[in-house]
This record gives sequence, structure tokens and C-alpha cells, in this order.
Amino acid sequence: MSNRVAIIASNGGLFDAYKVFNIATAAAASDQEVAIFFTFEGLNLIHKQANTQLPMPEGKEHFAQGFSDANVPSIPELVGMAKELGVKFIGCQMTMDVMKLTTDDFVEGIEVGGAVTFLEFAKQAEVTLTF
Repeated sequence: MSNRVAIIASNGGLFDAYKVFNIATAAAASDQEVAIFFTFEGLNLIHKQANTQLPMPEGKEHFAQGFSDANVPSIPELVGMAKELGVKFIGCQMTMDVMKLTTDDFVEGIEVGGAVTFLEFAKQAEVTLTF
């Protein structure tokens, strides 16, 4: 049985970020090898500026107070936690090219690769998730 979790992050909202990093950090903390492939709007989750101001889904603004009251970490804090736990971040080269982004636009330590890079990791994953 594989000890890998492969995650595709293709959406860039606040709830998407919490789903991605909650699963990734939980898996990594459980001694699983985790890789996240960030593509399209999902690149916002690791973008230095964008991940500090991800949009709350319309009509869900009341969650902001709940996150605060429950001491839920911010997305930049969760990114840091994931990196500390050894989660591998793969930025989609094609999407970065289309959006004219470079590694300087993202948090430190991302790997840039295409779908093949992610698939090489994912083909041995027991769990594959898409958000």
C-alpha cells in the first residue's frame, strides 16, 4: 500500500485553500508523503500576495468571525506549516507561463513542473484529491 497523498488545487478561494491545506497537513502529520499540484486559480494559494487576501464565498462572510473565534490559522500560516511538514508544492509551468508568473511570485521552495511531474508522483498515491 502506498503512503502517498496527491492533491490537485485548481480553485483559488479561501474555502478551497482551507480544504487543500487541512488535508495536506493532516496527511503529512500522519507520516504520509504529500504533493500538491497548483494550477490555474489554485496558484493563488501559494502566491505571495494573493494568498493573504483570498476571496470568501459570497454569502459566507459570517465564517470570518468563526475562523477568528476558533483560532484557525491563516492561509500563509498553513502554507508554512505544510512546508515544515515536508509537503511538496508543484506550480503548474503551463499556467505560470500563461499568467506570466515566475517562482519569485510564489512562496519559497516551490517546484515548477507540468502535469507529467505531478503524475509521476500521483501514480503511486493511495489517495488523490482535487479541490
